[in-house]
Parts: sequence; structure tokens; C-alpha cells
Amino acid sequence: MPQIVFLPNEELCPDGAVVEAKTGESILDAALRNGIQIEHACEKSCACTTCHVIVREGFNNLEPSDDLEDDMLDKAWGLEPESRLSCQAKVADEDLVVEIPKYTVNQVSEG
Repeated sequence: MPQIVFLPNEELCPDGAVVEAKTGESILDAALRNGIQIEHACEKSCACTTCHVIVREGFNNLEPSDDLEDDMLDKAWGLEPESRLSCQAKVADEDLVVEIPKYTVNQVSEG
């Protein structure tokens, strides 16, 4: 079973976390199943960017993003080349290292 290493995030997992993931499971579902409450305002329908993550290791082991995800990612706060929507990025057979950004578009606009 592949593992996802979540780097420390001040609010969601201050010490970081290592979780087991099922092949074909989204990064978001693996996180939620393990108590890491990544925001997902659109309920995993690829209609927002609140579940944006940055895949620091293992990015090339994910299935490529589709046009809808790419269009949504263009709106994400802190976009990087290894950014993905965690509700759409499915775990393959390799381990991942994931960073949860400090802010989402929702938080930036509310702040």
C-alpha cells in the first residue's frame, strides 16, 4: 500500500502525518479518512480550488490532470507546477509527499 507523507501544516496537521493510501484513492479521501480535514467546498466535484495541494515528491506517478482540473487550478492561490486538486489526484503505486498550502482562495478572500 502506498503512503502519503503530509508535510506539517500549522492548522491541519502541525506535526505532519504519514498515512496509508489505497491505489486509486484520491489524496483528499486518504487525508479525510485519516483525520486531516483538507477543505473541499465543492464536495469533491472539481468545481473549486479549496483542496489544492502541492505534490513535492511522486508528482509524475499521478495520472495527468484533465482540462477541467487544469482550468480550476489556474484559480488556486499559490499555484506551483506540481499543484493538484487533491479531490482529483488519484494515488498510484508509489509513495507521495504532499504539502497543504497555508491558505486557500476562500481564506485569502475572507482575510
